[in-house]
Amino acid sequence: MFRIKTWSMSALAVTLLAVTCFAEEATPPKFYKLDFVVKEVEGGKVLNARAYSMTTSDKEKINDHSEIRTGSKVPYSTNANGSQYTFLDVGVSFDCYHIVENRDTMSLVLVADISSVVEEPASPSAPMHPPVVRQNKWASGVVVPLKKPTVVFSSDDLTTKRQMQVELTATPIL
Repeated sequence: MFRIKTWSMSALAVTLLAVTCFAEEATPPKFYKLDFVVKEVEGGKVLNARAYSMTTSDKEKINDHSEIRTGSKVPYSTNANGSQYTFLDVGVSFDCYHIVENRDTMSLVLVADISSVVEEPASPSAPMHPPVVRQNKWASGVVVPLKKPTVVFSSDDLTTKRQMQVELTATPIL
């Protein structure tokens, strides 16, 4: 009698576990288009803007995260005669994790890294120096309304009166 009860309880536990797993798998993934705009702003006026887009899902089994990588490798001389070079990676990268839709909003963890080389006037008599790199890095959980552009990150430039902004628009794909 005791063996029958133990077996019955074990069978019930396995059945409940299977039903729970099946129910989680039965929920289809939701897909979203994420549009990022990186803006350089001064005095409320947009001086420069670049757009980046990706399609992602709320199911981590499809992808553990989504990312955008775009940029350049900038060479610079590492010795006096200019025969050896090192390369700097500059550009834009976005990483998105843990995407969750909550009614009319979306929450996600967003990591942004934006870097560029500061343009310096070239002088034939000036010695070669490594380039000056401007870099903005942000990492945070963010909440944005669906279908509405929202500034999620901003920071002032330390040497000018300009500001770097990252704007995100999250749109469900039907």
